Amino acid sequence: MAVHPVRLFGDPVLRTPADPVTTFDDRVARVVADLMDTVRHEDGAGLAAPQIGVSSRVFVYTCGGREGHLVNPEWHPIGTETTLVTEGCLSIPGVSEPTERYARVLASGVDMHGDPVSFEAEGILARAVQHETDHLDGVLFLQRLAPERRRSAMAGIRASTWFGRAAISAGVIHDHPADAMAVR
Repeated sequence: MAVHPVRLFGDPVLRTPADPVTTFDDRVARVVADLMDTVRHEDGAGLAAPQIGVSSRVFVYTCGGREGHLVNPEWHPIGTETTLVTEGCLSIPGVSEPTERYARVLASGVDMHGDPVSFEAEGILARAVQHETDHLDGVLFLQRLAPERRRSAMAGIRASTWFGRAAISAGVIHDHPADAMAVR
């Protein structure tokens, strides 16, 4: 379909909870395809619809040897074990910090057609499920950091060349996201 620029830290869409998907039509399929094209282009583990400026509860993942998507996702921890692994975000390029997440989760939701989907995930896929669902809730991984790590991450953001820009994709900065998001 299309590769879209990824919205960056500071864009209000990243801090706004996404709307549940209630109609399963070509639009949902197009969002899933665009998200998958974009995450592959950016070489990411996952990508949520708000990261390309779409306020829908949809994310894709391509990590841990698996690819797929979830619409209206939910997750629950399996057990209490957590891991502290360095995590980054396509919407906060060049910044990564150790972030605590559950080691294993049960993810559920529906696919682009509205059919139920459920799977267990561990490792990077469990981390991606939690990270991308956070995006759909308007939460960035920075909010999951210990205070000293958050200060370090914010210093990295303020020092970056992209801070204050609207969107970036593969090193191309778009000052006007409406132009960058135009249908091609």
